[in-house]
Amino acid sequence: MPLVRFDLVEGRSEEELRSLLDASHEAMVDAFQVPDRDRYQIVHQHPVQEMIIQDTGLGFERSRDVVVISLTSRHRTEEQKEHLYQNLAAYLQEWCNISPEDIMVSITNNGDTDWSFGNGEAQFLTGKL
Repeated sequence: MPLVRFDLVEGRSEEELRSLLDASHEAMVDAFQVPDRDRYQIVHQHPVQEMIIQDTGLGFERSRDVVVISLTSRHRTEEQKEHLYQNLAAYLQEWCNISPEDIMVSITNNGDTDWSFGNGEAQFLTGKL
């Protein structure tokens, strides 16, 4: 059920985007133990001049392959989050040849009342989920 948004520099092929989304989903399924069809991903592509992603003094060398992943989710443990960060770095490097230095992740927590998957209902509250 996490909602995942990807901000990246425009120019990737359809195959490259699909690989990025598939790898990220597998990383999340493994780390958060969510069902395989629990997949909500949105890609935002930007001209290179619209993305300034520096390194907070950590010495990273970002490239045009930089990916900012913003994830909104119900509460996850610290261990699950760390597992996700590690998975994303490994999977995106293996599947997409994206350097771990080019991956930035931010997680925003929310609760059951913050989700409606359709039909004007809060399915976590109604017991449907």
